[in-house]
Formats: sequence, C-alpha cells, structure tokens
Amino acid sequence: MFHWLEQRPFLFGIGVFLVIAFAGIIEILPNFGEASRPTIGTKPYSGLEIAGRQIYIEDSCNACHSQLIRPFKNETDRYGMYSLSGEYVYDRPFLWGSKRTGPDLHRVGNYRTTDWHENHMWEPTSVVPGSIMPSYKHLFTNMTDTETAYAEMVTVNKLFHVPYNQPIKMKDGSTVTVKLADTLEQAQADMLAEAKEIAKDMKNQDVKDAVARGEIPKIVALIAYLNSLK
Repeated sequence: MFHWLEQRPFLFGIGVFLVIAFAGIIEILPNFGEASRPTIGTKPYSGLEIAGRQIYIEDSCNACHSQLIRPFKNETDRYGMYSLSGEYVYDRPFLWGSKRTGPDLHRVGNYRTTDWHENHMWEPTSVVPGSIMPSYKHLFTNMTDTETAYAEMVTVNKLFHVPYNQPIKMKDGSTVTVKLADTLEQAQADMLAEAKEIAKDMKNQDVKDAVARGEIPKIVALIAYLNSLK
C-alpha cells in the first residue's frame, strides 16, 4: 500500500493534507468555541456607550488607536492584562486596529478618568505634552444621535441575541443587568440619566448646561464608551 502511495506523490500529498486538516479541526474547534464565549465581567454596551462607540468610529479614533493588548511583557506592563477573545463578543465591528499612532485603549477605563478625557479631547497637549493628536472641540457642541444607538441595541438583541435585560455575572461575583427599553423615549431617558452621572465629573459648563436641558453632547457619550473599556 505504501509503495503504491509513494509512486503517486500527488495523491499522497492530498492524503497527508486531509489527515492533518482533520486532526487540526478536532483540536482547534472545541477550544475556539470555548474562547469565543463571553468572559466573566463582559457585559453588553449600554445605549450611551453604543452612541459613544459610534462617535469613536465616526471620528476615526480606531485609525490611530488599537484595542488589542498582545501577550508581551512590555504591553501588559503598560496597558494591563492581555486581551481575550471572549471580551469582544459584543463588538460589531471589532476595533482591534492595525497601527498605534497613539496608545492602545482596550483597558483605558482602568486608568483614565472622566475629567482626564474631557481635558484630553479639548486640548490634548494639556495632559500629554508633545501630543500630535488634534483637539476634538466639536464634540462639546454637537449632540449625540440617540435614535441610531437605540436602533443598534434593538438590532443586536434580535439578530445576535445580545443578553439585554438579563443578569450578567461580574468578576467580583455580583451581577449587572443592562437595560433595553421598550420604547425610544424610555431609552433616551435612560441615556440621559447615564449622561448626567458623567457630566457631574466634568468641568465644561456648556456641556453641563446641555445635559441639564435634556441634551447629550457627543463628548459625554464618547467618555461613557471610553470608561467602559476595562
């Protein structure tokens, strides 16, 4: 039999490929399925966080910042625990990025605060001397598109079964439930309530006044998203 195969290298090569491929599938697929499940502590984005994520994409933040910490000591020393695949289950699209003009932001919520982000987006060099990042002062006057954010929440809940209105287990053993409202009006009220909590830690009076009027400047939504990255 082996002599017959040795005389037919093409068929022999195909046979070897099929054996290796089959063995690889058996080995890889179960681990892949396990790794793609949500890690403990990973919860769906709230409406305001989704709105902030849309702003993050709209202003091309992902062109200069990655959201993928590699398992190298120099990266974990700087950014924290390396990224796990199960932490991205609610990201559509993924924002891993392909270059780092600026630092990785996957765990920026662990070491940056609301007021730091506020100052950084208004004037980057005020907190990072020598920064080449442009200022984003338009975010302080332009308002958040809450309707599109709510539409995305409803869509991912229906199509991808994102677990809104269900208890999510956190790392400390507690549970958190991310609410999906039944109506747009209720969703907007929930987003405004979250925005008010963020605005309390901000200094820009125009932003505070806008939130008090029931409006949500884009900077508030973006900060909500950045604070969620942990």
